[in-house]
Amino acid sequence: MSPRLHLARLSGAASLQDAGRHGFLRFGLSASGPMDPVAFAAANLLVGNGPDAAVIEFGLAAATLRVEGGPVRLAFAGAVGGLSLDGEPIAAHRSFLLREGAELTVARPRDGVFAVLAASGGFPVPRVMGSRSLHQRAALGGCDGRPLREGDRLPLGPLPPSGEAERCLDPVALERGEPIRVVLGPQDDHFPPDGLATFLGRDFTVSNRADRMGYQLDGPEIAHGAQGFNIVSDATVAGSVQVPGSGRPIVLLADRQTTGGYPKIATVISADLRRIAQRRPGETVRFEAVDLAAATRLARARGAHLAGLAARLRSVESEAERLMAANLAGEAVDALGPGEAGEE
Repeated sequence: MSPRLHLARLSGAASLQDAGRHGFLRFGLSASGPMDPVAFAAANLLVGNGPDAAVIEFGLAAATLRVEGGPVRLAFAGAVGGLSLDGEPIAAHRSFLLREGAELTVARPRDGVFAVLAASGGFPVPRVMGSRSLHQRAALGGCDGRPLREGDRLPLGPLPPSGEAERCLDPVALERGEPIRVVLGPQDDHFPPDGLATFLGRDFTVSNRADRMGYQLDGPEIAHGAQGFNIVSDATVAGSVQVPGSGRPIVLLADRQTTGGYPKIATVISADLRRIAQRRPGETVRFEAVDLAAATRLARARGAHLAGLAARLRSVESEAERLMAANLAGEAVDALGPGEAGEE
């Protein structure tokens, strides 16, 4: 039997995502792909996959997984809650083997929204228009054009080499405390000064109307200018912040529509897309304007960070050996014996 990963239990959202379906915006189809590209890259690196391998993206989900015809090497990254293998806790941001007959339990994340599970060899479901990513509203990609559900059995790639050392990475912080940085426009001139001041000076919260298409924010109403809240529909990008007639902003994300008729007050910079995506319903969002030069510099820094992840991989064995070699008890003293010189 070909190896398969069995989702024995699933509570919450989950879908298959790869690096995205690019080149179809002019046909009205956005790219999809991971909501947290850093977690996506880290998880695939940990199991030895290429940068476009499909992963399972969990959104505020809990799950129980088993492997059939295994073993399989797995790794979690992103907003990860507790993980346990046959009841024993294991760490995220490291690879591990799931053997046939074993059970992996994934708890709902305590912080953040999206976690990524990578499997060695990826999930070789059919590509649709060049990608395995699910675009739910278009019913393309993923598992037969739909999200994952309890009971699914997903095909796995080649079995991992036996005896290969497991690998780990330092977790990447979700960077949740700082403002979300934006470049104003392209229709910021449709808003009066008090509307811009509200957008940049007040707190918003992520509403329950939040999914991979976009996050609607609750909070103060943003005033429109004399032109009103309708424009001739034009292109959107990931991070476009539309302000409809309600005055409450909507941040468009991976599965967004490709055009829209509401004015866009700003665009979230690409380096901060994962930061807005990892905000949970009810959590606070504040925006800060930066110029294009700063946004470009931050995008390049994020690209350099992703490119440098491979150099920061460590083998789990070498990490254990480093700890064993460290003189962790070198400063220990006998609690019942004499203290430092001069003490009784």
